[in-house]
Amino acid sequence: MKTVVVYFSLTNNTKFVAEQIAQQLDADLCEVIDKNHKKGKMLYIKGGAAAMREKLTDITIDKNIDDFDLVIVGSPVWAGKIAPAIRTFLVSNSLSEKQVAFFVSIGGDKPEKTFQNIRKTLELEPITDGLGVTQPLKNKADAKTQITKWCTSLKNKI
Repeated sequence: MKTVVVYFSLTNNTKFVAEQIAQQLDADLCEVIDKNHKKGKMLYIKGGAAAMREKLTDITIDKNIDDFDLVIVGSPVWAGKIAPAIRTFLVSNSLSEKQVAFFVSIGGDKPEKTFQNIRKTLELEPITDGLGVTQPLKNKADAKTQITKWCTSLKNKI
């Protein structure tokens, strides 16, 4: 099964999780770039507000996901929701013919509402429960343990 891990990461937390998953599943990586996202003091306020309003943005990706059977999508949690870049990716790509799974990196909130938001956006069920990793770069050992357990569970379902 050909697998890709698609992610958007601003602080490298989500990127860290994506890289760990890709390594364990021998998957390709595909970064989503938000062409409208600018760094600065208002970054988190604007990003959180856009996420809360479920806004879309202008993105680019470096892989054609049509070539993959399993698409694993990762996003940071902003204001309890997925980042606008990942929302745009989800609504812009047909995933109904693919197996899908999701992960998020979070600063402390519980990810259940974010996974509900993802399922609502896609209107399809993932093949396994989502993975929520709290502050992966601050808790690398714990994060790697969670990721390994999740990847093992995922392998058993595909």
